[in-house]
Amino acid sequence: MAKGSYLYDNVGNSYLDFAAGVSANTLGHSHPAIVSAIKEQAEKYLHVMVYGEYALSPAVELCKKIDQITPDNLQSTYLLNSGAEAIDASLKLAKRLTGRRKIMAFKGAYHGNTHGALSVSDSKIHKEAYGPLLEGISTLEFNNFEDLDKIDDSFACVLIETIQGASGFILPKEGYLLALKERCLSMGVKLIYDEIQPGFGRTGTWFAFQNEGVNPDILVLGKGMGAGLPIGAIVASRQDMAAFSVAPKLGHITTFGGNPLVAAASLAMIQTMEEEKTMEKIAQKEALFRKLLLHPKIKSFPGKGLMLALEMESEAQCMQVANKCMEKGLIVFWLLYQTQFIRITPPLNISDEEIKKGCQILLTVLDEI
Repeated sequence: MAKGSYLYDNVGNSYLDFAAGVSANTLGHSHPAIVSAIKEQAEKYLHVMVYGEYALSPAVELCKKIDQITPDNLQSTYLLNSGAEAIDASLKLAKRLTGRRKIMAFKGAYHGNTHGALSVSDSKIHKEAYGPLLEGISTLEFNNFEDLDKIDDSFACVLIETIQGASGFILPKEGYLLALKERCLSMGVKLIYDEIQPGFGRTGTWFAFQNEGVNPDILVLGKGMGAGLPIGAIVASRQDMAAFSVAPKLGHITTFGGNPLVAAASLAMIQTMEEEKTMEKIAQKEALFRKLLLHPKIKSFPGKGLMLALEMESEAQCMQVANKCMEKGLIVFWLLYQTQFIRITPPLNISDEEIKKGCQILLTVLDEI
């Protein structure tokens, strides 16, 4: 069972959740508004037809809402099944729009595990097991301004996480996204933002790039968009997205994309966040975490909003902390590449009292190890 910020095992033990399904359970577990929306939609209809053949109101209303919370240059949303599928679709769209085949990604990046998403991720151990992957992939050093000169007019796109996730919740330096955007514009290269993890309020704005005010050509969404259900999306201009509709007509096809049950849950989540003013409280909650989590064993504390990480001495120490926290009723997790980091990505509506309780458990564990 799971409710609010807690999970319960089969013998009734409770666990405060500081991971939120790896940033997927935006409003925690079994939020009444989301559960109600799911039940209401389930009684009407579930899957009807492959995406796009019929106009289904949950998907239509969700796309209208996404249009309201994204920049004016992004008017068209294509709903998909996961963030990784959305990455693949974004790469296809950029290639189609530019007529080019080369892709620029980043060292330390993680975008998913489908063939395309893995190709643009920086995980040698995973890539070697499934090669050969996509050709024509180059990489830049994240936050290295001089590296931007490597982007030329032979590239279809540059794909960047607006906050590097697996490598340590690394934020872009001031002015970096603007410099990247200007370089892409000068070379006719499409700029793709991966907002799969920070998107939907986790940093205190709907999307992390809005903190910088630099808009992409293509926006990739997933994880927290679904309120605990599987979903992904790409968002682009109406003109650019239209490239999927001609030569060939079905440029990207998905059977379950725009699933009415998932769309209803996602829409209910966004509406609830607006009604409860969830994002207005994120900065205060971040400040509370940073005030409480002071300990000599914490080497660094990167991140923004409720996308935070605690750096431990080693992977072994990180795993020790995670295991002992679970024994004491707190769920924490670690980052995929930099496994010495403990992720702190709780539900966005976690209470101050729950934050204090979880932080006390963490501090107790750090004292004990």
